[in-house]
Amino acid sequence: MSAFRYDDPMARPAAYRSMHRADAAPTAPRKRLRSWRTTIVALTVAAVVCLAALLYATGCAPFGPTVSFDGLNSRYAMLIDADSGEVIESRDADARMYPASLTKVMTTVVVLDHAEALDDVVEAPADMFPALWEQNASMAGLQPGESATVEDMLYGLMLPSGADCAIALARYVAGGVEAFVELMNRTAAALGMSGTHFTNPTGLHDADHYSTARDMTTLFAHAMQDDTFRTIAGSPSHTMSSASLHDGDLTVESTVFEELGTPFVAGGWIVAGKTGYTPEAGLCLATAARFGGRTYILVTAGAPGDHATSQADVDDAHYVYGQIPGL
Repeated sequence: MSAFRYDDPMARPAAYRSMHRADAAPTAPRKRLRSWRTTIVALTVAAVVCLAALLYATGCAPFGPTVSFDGLNSRYAMLIDADSGEVIESRDADARMYPASLTKVMTTVVVLDHAEALDDVVEAPADMFPALWEQNASMAGLQPGESATVEDMLYGLMLPSGADCAIALARYVAGGVEAFVELMNRTAAALGMSGTHFTNPTGLHDADHYSTARDMTTLFAHAMQDDTFRTIAGSPSHTMSSASLHDGDLTVESTVFEELGTPFVAGGWIVAGKTGYTPEAGLCLATAARFGGRTYILVTAGAPGDHATSQADVDDAHYVYGQIPGL
């Protein structure tokens, strides 16, 4: 017997068609077919939505959120997906700007690259303090001649933005500030930071000390790959127990988390950051935030205000991260 398809009447044997043509009861398969098609489409859409949510939550999504910088206070900004390297949004990201204490991210990177051991003891020479006091530099609270480990100095550098720690560490690593700055610029060139030039490890203003939002985003993304950097930059506070003139009682606080109030932003949370400010640079902020299974890095610079005003750079972080969906 020849085979035929039961869903194709014209493929059935002629006798079968003749026998059933007159007395077959009418049916309505088309409505049922449309109903099944609708169900299949709905299930397919639901599956796609669930898959997209799963990919986003596990950090495998091939797409990024849509973010607007229209309401931003800062003159310069860039937001990237740190996992894929995708630039999500930017504003004058290649324009020259002053990075202020965001510079200390590079200082930390160079120290971590060249320090012999984190438990090495470093002295803060007395002769460096008068110039820092004169420039009203941010300090960790070390006293002239005080010593502490490299690790504690790095916390003092990153959390309260201590220029005292920056100079002490620069002398420890390279024997002097000028030689350390050469290492900073060499590292910047290796990272492709073509719009950047450093003249000091503190970020104190110098017309020849500059960067771009794109370069500082590149730097922060690079730094976040280091476990020690992530731990330090993500700490709300730290006790510098090795500080020799404080009897183990020198505690430094993170300016980032102090200004944020809470690490939580919209559907995610900030896991690390660094603030910066000089009158010439304005308010600057670099942060890394986690949403679902993904990490985003936002760098802003040139926001209006100072330490005594509303922190427009923090407002910008909330504004930008508030547009990223959280799961």
